[in-house]
Amino acid sequence: MNWKRSEDLFQQALKLMPGGVNSPVRAFRSVGGNPFFTERAEGCMLTTVDGHQLIDFVGTWGPAIHGHNHPRIRSKVAEALDKGTSFGTPNPYEIQLAQRVIDWVPSVEKVRLCNSGTEATMSCIRLARGATKRSKIIKFEGCYHGHVDSLLVKAGSGALTLGHPDSAGIPAGFAAETIVLPYNDLAALEAAFKANPEQIAGIIVEPYPANCGLILPDAGYLEGLRELCSQNGSLLIFDEVMTGFRLARGGVQELTGVTPDLTAMGKVIGGGLPVGALGGKAELMDLLAPLGPVYQAGTLSGNPLAMAAGIAALDLLEETDPYADMDRKGQRIRNALLDAAKAKGIPLQLPQAGSMFCLFFSETAVRSGAEATASSVNLFPKLFRHALENGVFLPPSAYETCFIATAHDDATIDQAAEVLSEGIRRL
Repeated sequence: MNWKRSEDLFQQALKLMPGGVNSPVRAFRSVGGNPFFTERAEGCMLTTVDGHQLIDFVGTWGPAIHGHNHPRIRSKVAEALDKGTSFGTPNPYEIQLAQRVIDWVPSVEKVRLCNSGTEATMSCIRLARGATKRSKIIKFEGCYHGHVDSLLVKAGSGALTLGHPDSAGIPAGFAAETIVLPYNDLAALEAAFKANPEQIAGIIVEPYPANCGLILPDAGYLEGLRELCSQNGSLLIFDEVMTGFRLARGGVQELTGVTPDLTAMGKVIGGGLPVGALGGKAELMDLLAPLGPVYQAGTLSGNPLAMAAGIAALDLLEETDPYADMDRKGQRIRNALLDAAKAKGIPLQLPQAGSMFCLFFSETAVRSGAEATASSVNLFPKLFRHALENGVFLPPSAYETCFIATAHDDATIDQAAEVLSEGIRRL
């Protein structure tokens, strides 16, 4: 494929933006080559400025559960746009979206809307500390909760992709308030509570970590987190920015029955526009300003265009209930790739949950961030390049998750599976 137009644009971008991008993983550093530029997106397809069409399994990193530029979402945004772009006052769309979130997410009685997943996790941490009057937070290796100072320690996503799990510019004192533990290890968690009695404000966790590939919890692990938090007077925070509304209407907490104290949300509830949210029990949420002493604010929070897009996206989920079908498609592509790897004699783990899946070139199942980084990541760039040159766009990192949309039909899934299977056969 000829990528000249994208290459020309990237050379311009390098002069204007750090690394030529506005989010690090987009730079293709871990897969080689330079990024392409997208001209437009429709359904499950991206069209590059070079005229190439790509089957998209990135889905703007998760939000595009209905595919790109869905006519229903576009229509609702246009309707809201006709009334104005931003008000700086309460608007009716906020009520509608908040009600849907409260109706769907088991742990949420009240919700505060914001602009990103990072804002949501940051606010959850502040609220947990304010509620408990404690300072320490537990997180897990490989889990990424946005670029929050105290949480960008042994993180996943772009930080892991670039080989720098910790970021410069974070004072040691900030990081000292964060206890980092291996995921799927309850004994380590018990030891941390014993070593820090009455000091831990809460645990923040991606219940299904999806920023270092996709890692699934051991049986009883999430239940163990809930029990240990309850025993020690600490809050359990689920970061469902990735999994919320994507794996089920109520996220992982609906699937498992494990109820956190606070939940961070984002991506799908924005319908493709920037939205985040945090929610929990009313008594906790009422500690936020203006009712309580924990300050949180945002000029564009509750933006009417973003609210309209999110409402349309959630209404489509309610009307179509696509979760079983997306899981079937996920299993379809999973089985095809595992068959190809087996025939080639390449060790491949392919964890899949509903519309989410990833590839680990590993002999054994990956249960933690450390095991994810120990997998054979040198094979992924080769598969990525083969896929891209044959019309399939995977996340440009071995440590990211692939997303299926309702717009991926069976024929498209089979086409992508054949491209990826051939790529595996060529490794």
